[in-house]
Amino acid sequence: MVSSASLDIRDLVTGTGPFGPTEVRGMIQALGSDPTAYRSLRDAVRELESAGERSPAASVRLGVCQRLLGRLHDAIETLKTADGGALALFHQGLAHASEGLHDKACELLAAARKAGYDTAACVAATAESLRKAGRLEEAKAALAGLSEAEAAASADVHATKAAVLADLGAARDEIVKALEKAVSLDPGHPSALFHLGVLHDRLGNDDEAVACYERSLQRYPANVGTLINLGILYEDRDQFTKAQQCYRRILEAFPDHPRARLFLKDSSAAGDLKQDEQDLRNRDRLEQVLVLPVSDFELSVRSRNCLQKMGIHTLGDLARTTEEEILASKNFGETSLVEIKDMLASKGLSLGQLAAPLAAAAEPEPTYSEPTADEQEANSLPIGELNLSVRARKCTTKLGLTTIGDLIRRTAEDLLECKNFGVTSLNEVREKLAERGLKLRGD
Repeated sequence: MVSSASLDIRDLVTGTGPFGPTEVRGMIQALGSDPTAYRSLRDAVRELESAGERSPAASVRLGVCQRLLGRLHDAIETLKTADGGALALFHQGLAHASEGLHDKACELLAAARKAGYDTAACVAATAESLRKAGRLEEAKAALAGLSEAEAAASADVHATKAAVLADLGAARDEIVKALEKAVSLDPGHPSALFHLGVLHDRLGNDDEAVACYERSLQRYPANVGTLINLGILYEDRDQFTKAQQCYRRILEAFPDHPRARLFLKDSSAAGDLKQDEQDLRNRDRLEQVLVLPVSDFELSVRSRNCLQKMGIHTLGDLARTTEEEILASKNFGETSLVEIKDMLASKGLSLGQLAAPLAAAAEPEPTYSEPTADEQEANSLPIGELNLSVRARKCTTKLGLTTIGDLIRRTAEDLLECKNFGVTSLNEVREKLAERGLKLRGD
């Protein structure tokens, strides 16, 4: 097989060297492991398309690559003008199957097999197309028509067999046996790993499911079902950033994918909620530390006496006191200062951490103008007119806000103090207000 590390995709696609199943597999491997490979493939396709008149052999290269880029209609049209060889027929069949044209796909795959393309690959692709069409018994019969020797060495055959068996409701052991055989032949087989992941997922083996899904994504192209399932598992582990990356990968290819759009929105909101809960726990821990008495710690007599004279009794008192204030105390030197700093550091605190900031320069009192009639009308409208999400709407209810006017009299900080109201909800409110030419107080 062509090494993906040494593969020059642009030269492979636009050159005149060998271009067959081995080279295509190498290209797929590179696309799954090298972030720059996709750009190289896209550039090579653009170069071929702009070359004007093409030879049948060049049309094969172009059509195969268009299919790999997901441009199925273009691939079908290009491959029709190709050399009519086995490779062109096989990939034309795969493109038709992806478009849901299963009868035509089966016809082309049979022609590819007759023209000399690998028998097991053609039969596996035919069975998979029939499975997607819901013709399970025909798919099973197609696979059964292979000789034992032809089926034994093909990961595609075993993976497709497992998928057909699963759809037919076969015993789990039989399905797993076929999947494990596929993975033993091709450790990165995306379909086999996806179905293994689904089985582990259903059994509650989350670690194994995640491992299978992640391995599956190392092969190009990424499976939408894998990304959805993996994103959900990441959310269960509170790994919301990873989950959102999965959903965004789907939306990059299918911008209107309804489940990916919904899951991304929910994951973003849940991530904000989780962060709010974490912030609350951190604040609780900080408050517990701040009330610890200084007397609980081993300090020198000099340091203890100085702190007592200054009225400092807890770690919170120290965190609100600056270094300059400490050193201004009589008999409090550098040695005692180091001692105090070490004590605070042991609890994750520092001198002056909570000290009040210096007073800012006085700002002129803002002047307010009377709202116009249009503004008064908008302010009197109920908040429901903004069509906020459930999360944002519940928070406005908790805050007792009933009109848009009530809302715009609040600051962003006021809203963020409401439990479960995160940055995503705040941005949503700002966007909805901006549509009406309004904004929160202080924005």
